[in-house]
Amino acid sequence: MSAIETISEQACFNGVQGVYSHASSSTGTTMQFSLFRPPQAKEKPVPVLWFLSGLTCTEENFTVKAGAQQYAAEHGLMLVAPDTSPRGLDLPGEHDAYDFGSGAGFYIDATESPWSDHYNMYSYVTDELPDLVFGTFAGDKSRQGIFGHSMGGHGALVCALRNPDLYQSVSAFSPICAPTQCAWGTKALGGYLGANNNAAWRQYDACELINSGAKAKQILVDLGTADPFLAEQLKPNLLAEACDSAGILLELRMQDGYDHSYFFIATFVGDHIDWHARALNG
Repeated sequence: MSAIETISEQACFNGVQGVYSHASSSTGTTMQFSLFRPPQAKEKPVPVLWFLSGLTCTEENFTVKAGAQQYAAEHGLMLVAPDTSPRGLDLPGEHDAYDFGSGAGFYIDATESPWSDHYNMYSYVTDELPDLVFGTFAGDKSRQGIFGHSMGGHGALVCALRNPDLYQSVSAFSPICAPTQCAWGTKALGGYLGANNNAAWRQYDACELINSGAKAKQILVDLGTADPFLAEQLKPNLLAEACDSAGILLELRMQDGYDHSYFFIATFVGDHIDWHARALNG
């Protein structure tokens, strides 16, 4: 396990909001993540809630825009937000588009060169970073939840469905529900996993996982009716159909007038943290 370097720490709602870096074996790069320690962590290990951000984001977006720390402090939850992709590689074509490469790791383990040596965000999020966090901070490994936004909502759903024993709760804002059936998803999956690798693609599609038997106790999803990506990229109707067929309890909330922005997330993040707290705090 690599050692972490403290980039910054500030007092926040009687806890500590920090940003840290470490050398990652999953990506072969230095990775940054943000971590909020609630005041309860001074006394005992606390549940950990992971947040996965969307396209073009770093660990900073959720940390400074969502206003989540006040709710996490109230419920005694540690919040961890990783970056969305490796940084500093300058691979050919890595920075050419907002929806592939830098800032667009899609929370998968790539198999195509040159991405396979570095773009392994699924393993980073589900294995390497948790080992580092639980080995360094007062987190309770037996109580973990995961949520995310857009590309990160896709990542949260996939991580939870593939690891039901690891995560006790899952929710998402504006998730890419069926990446094998939208332009954002097919571009990323094709580039990272191969153009015609349908079996591998299905392992990173929440709807396909559910249709193949993956389970979750319950899922909370919020979307805005004014989201410009709703019909073409997010496709929540497909997630609703898959959950209904599988008997998974899905609370799908369409929020009138809201879009895809962090104003939307900030409005409802308290609801999501309440949702996770009920599951993680019993």
